[in-house]
Amino acid sequence: MFRSIVFVAAVCLASPSFLSVEAQEKDVVKKRTPAAVMSFRGAPWLERATRLKEEQPFKVLEAMKLEKGQAVVDLGVGSGFYARKIARAVGDKGLVYGVDIQPEMLEILSKLCKDEGIDNIRPVLGSATSTNLEDGCADWIIMADVYHEFSDPEAMLADMLRILKPDGKVALLEYRGEGQTAAHIKPSHRMTETQVMSEWIPGGFKLVELIGFLPSQHLFIFEKGSGDDAK
Repeated sequence: MFRSIVFVAAVCLASPSFLSVEAQEKDVVKKRTPAAVMSFRGAPWLERATRLKEEQPFKVLEAMKLEKGQAVVDLGVGSGFYARKIARAVGDKGLVYGVDIQPEMLEILSKLCKDEGIDNIRPVLGSATSTNLEDGCADWIIMADVYHEFSDPEAMLADMLRILKPDGKVALLEYRGEGQTAAHIKPSHRMTETQVMSEWIPGGFKLVELIGFLPSQHLFIFEKGSGDDAK
């Protein structure tokens, strides 16, 4: 009888339902699999008419407090939905680096810039581990619903630290993995606050602000952290 009780207790303690919430969250984070990269053939979806209402990009730019003359990296630029708006915000003396791993996306970006008369966006072909930009070139980095696709997030976080100026910041947009506000988005293309923080803080960043006014997305503002932030 005593042996049976011990066996049942051992099974209960090993069962996920008996683990702490924190332990379960860590397990979920550990198992996160990067989503497949959206093909350049999906560019029309990036330019859909409803995106202005769904994502409210001008409120995002307002939260970033962009200044004339700044250099901004749009990482995973796609067709340039954000980059083209940022280019106007930073003015003729400012510069936007539009980084993408698909040459076809950069071709689409270049065409749209030509059509709209925008000449302060520089298309850059990146890789899965590098932006291919110079050290300390960025006042801001923005990533709009793309970080979850990075196949090597640790390498890219390190590269972002490299290209940021000492007082540079990052605006990270991800559809919410919690709740139902982003239920129309595939789960693999959404992230929870816990998932983001568990990767970005050990990756060398410090959270400045988590903004919740967008209908379906988290908006994280990060800066370079100190060595103590990952502890």
